[in-house]
Amino acid sequence: MRPLTEEETKTFFGKLANYIGKNIQHLINRPDEPYCFRLHRDRVYYISERVLRQAISVARDRLLSVGICFGKFTKTGKFRLHITALEVLAQYATYKVWIKPNGEMPFLYGNHVVRAHLGRITEDTPEHQGVVVYNMADVPLGFGVTARSTVEIRKLQPTATIVFHQADVGEYLRDEETLF
Repeated sequence: MRPLTEEETKTFFGKLANYIGKNIQHLINRPDEPYCFRLHRDRVYYISERVLRQAISVARDRLLSVGICFGKFTKTGKFRLHITALEVLAQYATYKVWIKPNGEMPFLYGNHVVRAHLGRITEDTPEHQGVVVYNMADVPLGFGVTARSTVEIRKLQPTATIVFHQADVGEYLRDEETLF
């Protein structure tokens, strides 16, 4: 387990800023105890420094996971957020989308969100912005990227895609062998 390099940090925070914006500072400057990001087997973990000191005593090949897994770096150097980061993303998200009950199952099976399934959306959401997808009871279901801005969405047909699917809680079942 090692700290992120400068290039990895730039890539990681760039992807994270697409979803939570300036709220990144709340992840790093926490009032309760200091937290940090560490890389282990191409995965980025969010760990309290107290737990990190204890995890150092475990051999690298024996350590499977520690803290919250935010995602992993691909072989090409890009960063891909995992569904395990949903709890943190939902807490600090700047843009949100709520979907109707008839749109929950298609989203949880890995499909994009269409206009007919849209319940609400945060005002002034720009195009290609990271959003957290909720059901109408404010339970986070996953996250994605908007296909159009809020102004354009209101003019679209019911079958038009408004949020491109990135990850959903159904991945816990579909990808349970490779998730951690």
